[in-house]
Amino acid sequence: MITAFVHIACTPERLEELAEGISQINGVTEVYSITGDYDLLAIVRTGTLDDLPGIVTNNILKKQGILKANTSVGFKVYSRHDLESMFSIGLD
Repeated sequence: MITAFVHIACTPERLEELAEGISQINGVTEVYSITGDYDLLAIVRTGTLDDLPGIVTNNILKKQGILKANTSVGFKVYSRHDLESMFSIGLD
């Protein structure tokens, strides 16, 4: 599983519309409004790294009202929660 973090700066009047629209894109699991240099943070989860450009470049970044964006890919998760087991239905 590939996890990417897309920081998005947008025009203030489009923030809510962008957040809603981005959250509907396949592969986007969460969208947060955030403080700092960017307005939104989209979490993207894909099966392969090859899927990432299609989601980020061809979908997220084509939305009207985005001023700039910065994408980071997560290498390893350090968490008290095991995300894989949270989504497991218990079948082997």
